[in-house]
Amino acid sequence: MTQEISKKHFEIRLVTEDEVQFLCDLAAGEGWNPGLRDIQCFYQADKTGFYIGLFNDEPIACISAVKYGSDYGFIGFYIVREPWRGKGYGLQIWNHAMASLEDRIIGLDGVVDQQDNYIKSGFRLSHRNIRFEGTPVVDLPTTKSLVDIRSLPEQQVIVFDEKYFSGNRQSFMKAWLNEEGHVGFSYIEKNEIQGYGVIRPYSDGYKTGPLFAETPEIAEIIFHALCNKVDGGKIILDVPEINAAGLALAERFQLMQSFETARMYKGEKPDLPLDKIYGVTSFELG
Repeated sequence: MTQEISKKHFEIRLVTEDEVQFLCDLAAGEGWNPGLRDIQCFYQADKTGFYIGLFNDEPIACISAVKYGSDYGFIGFYIVREPWRGKGYGLQIWNHAMASLEDRIIGLDGVVDQQDNYIKSGFRLSHRNIRFEGTPVVDLPTTKSLVDIRSLPEQQVIVFDEKYFSGNRQSFMKAWLNEEGHVGFSYIEKNEIQGYGVIRPYSDGYKTGPLFAETPEIAEIIFHALCNKVDGGKIILDVPEINAAGLALAERFQLMQSFETARMYKGEKPDLPLDKIYGVTSFELG
């Protein structure tokens, strides 16, 4: 009976630019706290990677399946509104998104109560990402080795970023670095980038991401500078659990663990330098 109703009334299609905010609104309702202008940047990553599910023209579900280059994709924003859960619509939009990423390595950050379902779909655990949040204690001035990220050639930052991410995300990076409200710093040594970080506002404070650095000391210098820019605001930092120095960084700034996800992959796990990833860009797009 559910299948007959679904075929007759349930439609899955690409999200239009006017509708894309719906995904962030649903995510905010789930307590995921996306950045205020995250979705505008996400949409630039792959305009064919966002889907909406409608029942009798009412939006009830969404998912993203963003393609990075030819070999990698990332699933996010997998949400079904509460009254429509358990009726098969979530599985339909999931299968639709997965089919769009066929023959690619696929990543996702799974919430705890969905991880068994992802395993059934062929995903395997790589590591946990731990969310820390709070009002950090900041007591150091900004170092001269830091520069505003927008003062650097855009391509220089993108090339550095490629060492820390699994696929080509140039379109996303161009939007992310230049989006209104986003602030970023790079650490420069001998005219080379040794680390960078970005902070942006969300509904209750600020989110850090990414925070990539060649050493723990550089990561701390960048994070200090980002915290200084928001002057005592609440901050979120999402750290791969495998990065012990990243966990210690969050603790030194007196941030408290509040949430976790499982980074999972279908296909071969990318070989990423997790010990140099101090802040995940986002749980929605990797």
